[in-house]
Amino acid sequence: MSQRINAFAQSPELFKKFVEFGMLTKSGTIEKSILNLVDIRASQINGCGFCLDMHIKQAKLAGERELRLHHLAIWRESGEFSSRERACLAWTEALTTLGVHGVPDDVYERVRGELSEKELSDLSFAIMAINGWNRLNVGFRTVPGSADKAYGLDKAQFN
Repeated sequence: MSQRINAFAQSPELFKKFVEFGMLTKSGTIEKSILNLVDIRASQINGCGFCLDMHIKQAKLAGERELRLHHLAIWRESGEFSSRERACLAWTEALTTLGVHGVPDDVYERVRGELSEKELSDLSFAIMAINGWNRLNVGFRTVPGSADKAYGLDKAQFN
């Protein structure tokens, strides 16, 4: 696979602002461990190899257990995730794969049972950010691992 264009080099002002937005979502009320899971799950759904590669490495560097990373695609069947994490993953899937009828009430009620209004708002903005990154990187075929050294992800030592 080869990259089509480098949208970030072509639109540096927009790239800078989107990075700032993404960084703000990481400083909200949702735990970094959950945000890592959200980034990975949305990237799996969207088929974004670049983001999936990046966020798995970031999660590993942050201490995430490998079994949980492997089980993320099957989180409903796995006993590896807390009820809070499950609610966040369900909300991630609902916002990432918006159906014809929007977000089902049961998914909303589930996440509201686990998160405050502020947390739910912060989580939703984080989901919006990763979906935006996914769409850019899928559209322009950003090569997985191509920014590892720049982001310090080579330290994850995946071989």
